Amino acid sequence: MEEIIKNRSEILFIYDITDANPNGDLDENKPRIDEETGINIVTDVRLKRTIRDYLKEFRNQEIFIREERGEDKKLKEKEERYEYYGSPDEILKKCIDIRLFGGTFALKKGKSKSDEETTERAFAITGPVQFKFGRSLNKVGEPVLIRGTTVLPSKGGQQQGTFWETYILPYSLICFYGIINENAAKETKLTDKDLELLFDGMWNGTKNLITRSKIGQIPRLLLQVIYKEKNYHIGELDHRIKIVSDKRDEEIRRIEDLKLEVSQLSEILEKNKEKIEKVRYKKDKYLQLTKNGEPIEINNIAKLNFEEMEFIKF
Repeated sequence: MEEIIKNRSEILFIYDITDANPNGDLDENKPRIDEETGINIVTDVRLKRTIRDYLKEFRNQEIFIREERGEDKKLKEKEERYEYYGSPDEILKKCIDIRLFGGTFALKKGKSKSDEETTERAFAITGPVQFKFGRSLNKVGEPVLIRGTTVLPSKGGQQQGTFWETYILPYSLICFYGIINENAAKETKLTDKDLELLFDGMWNGTKNLITRSKIGQIPRLLLQVIYKEKNYHIGELDHRIKIVSDKRDEEIRRIEDLKLEVSQLSEILEKNKEKIEKVRYKKDKYLQLTKNGEPIEINNIAKLNFEEMEFIKF
């Protein structure tokens, strides 16, 4: 039987995207930009969707929050999905995404046993794994509008193809920060195997998200800081890294144009080394790290036990 996780962790996940749209808004499918800072924003929902889709398609895991159509070709509602499993316990047992991220489900009202009043069935589960919105480490500038035409007409009788347009970012290096809460893990029964699948989904799910708007996403760094002190974490690890480049942020077009400066991250990890069990990592070979401007290997960032992640075959 798989063991429920016992240690709190913090996560840093960095990936980049070139000439594409990492996360469009609902109105124009335009990349989300903080107008005050020029920073690209990606929602946690987008990252979770990437993980869910990868785990279902490539790892054959059962996913609760997904599109499913009935025999009438209509999308099934959450009530139907809930009824299929029958109880929150069964959902937690079978659906890895609920064990990871939790869920809140307000179901339609139904008759009570007395048939004299209606009741609302609902349950809320706090997920052990929570992410902040991802934010780019570089200023991305204004999204670029690309226009074109299709070869095939959209309606009968037309003699030429239709017009299309899409927004892209030339380059964005995106950083997500997350926490794995060992206390909430007891409620969802989150296991070490579940976490291995989570990291697999983050890294390989990002790489395998090959759609027109997402092709070109490459994972660059995945860091898991595992604590041995109960109910403790450093916090804001994403604020302890920055990029350095000879180019203006808006001129950066590839990972070789920049370096990731980790001196502040190194300092805070060293300061808390007595509370840290180990640091696990996965790093792309093209991402260059520096400490106080000097090149450094990732396992030398701090005097801690560093362990490279190997995604296991289940």
